[in-house]
Amino acid sequence: MARPAYESPLERAWRITYLVICGLIFFFLVAPIIVIIPLSFNATPYFTFTKEMLSLDPSGYSTRWYDNLINSGEWTRSIQNSFFIATISAIIATTLGTLAALGLSRREMPARAAITAFLISPMIVPLIITAAALFAFYARINLSQTYFAIIMSHVVLGAPFVVITVTAALSGFDNQLIRASQSLGANQTTTFFKVILPLLTPGIVAGALFAFITSLDEVVVVLFLAGPKQVPMTVQMFGSLREEISPTILALATILVCLSILLLSFMEMMRRRTEKMRAGG
Repeated sequence: MARPAYESPLERAWRITYLVICGLIFFFLVAPIIVIIPLSFNATPYFTFTKEMLSLDPSGYSTRWYDNLINSGEWTRSIQNSFFIATISAIIATTLGTLAALGLSRREMPARAAITAFLISPMIVPLIITAAALFAFYARINLSQTYFAIIMSHVVLGAPFVVITVTAALSGFDNQLIRASQSLGANQTTTFFKVILPLLTPGIVAGALFAFITSLDEVVVVLFLAGPKQVPMTVQMFGSLREEISPTILALATILVCLSILLLSFMEMMRRRTEKMRAGG
């Protein structure tokens, strides 16, 4: 970044100090996550850096924990369960959350603040209370330990993220575009799919990704609701840490970190696309 020509020595010193402070904060936040990546290639079954790893000796590194992850029936089954539950719950949460945000954006909607607070309340209520309430509800109607109960519970937890991101996208929406589309002869359906939806897509996609990650990372609710057939990878990881300490969990954590980076990169790409569309580029 180019320095301003009028920058004084004191301002330059503060700018450098500011960058150092930001770098230290970033390192403090990211280091615990980054350190698991080399540890996942540890040739020994320990969570520490061996002498061979520190000296960059190839014998200290191995992909045995990734092989163990791929060839383990319990791990692969739990990963499949997690992605199945997260995908279905994200689709439902995105659909319902988007419709809710569109309805709340209308001026004639009564009690918008109260309804919005109700919809995002699962983000505020302690998760253990939500999990106990959901378990009591689904146990009463004999639906606990089913995929349906877990998916609908994750929809409750993921929908608030969709409502917030789509509402934020709607706050910057220019309503004159709707009037311009209708003045050119487009009906409401065409206006929605040709004008409104493309501009809201980044907000919808961001909400869908948050809902997907929330479901993928959730462990408290599934501890209450999951049966032996619905065990997701978070519960499998929790049980693995409790019964044995295996670096296999580091291999899975590394894959999840890479997946998160890909999702965040995709969200940034969508944000830039929206800015370009609004700028008319």
